[in-house]
Amino acid sequence: MGFFSRRNDGTPSNAEMAELGREYAIAKRHGDRKTVTRINRQIGTSGMSDSDRTSFEQGRESYDSIPPIPRGRNRRK
Repeated sequence: MGFFSRRNDGTPSNAEMAELGREYAIAKRHGDRKTVTRINRQIGTSGMSDSDRTSFEQGRESYDSIPPIPRGRNRRK
């Protein structure tokens, strides 16, 4: 069991939605509001089925499970 090991619940049924979920999680973590609203609009206009929603969540959780890198201390005085 490695440091970054993750449980594998299976592969997402829709790879495109999983990638969109991963992109959403990256934008959320980095504070990119423009991309988050673009993805929310894109999801709102397309009718998402249950399998698409689970694929999106799997993609989002795959990035969220990676811990963020801690920021260094500000050493200026």
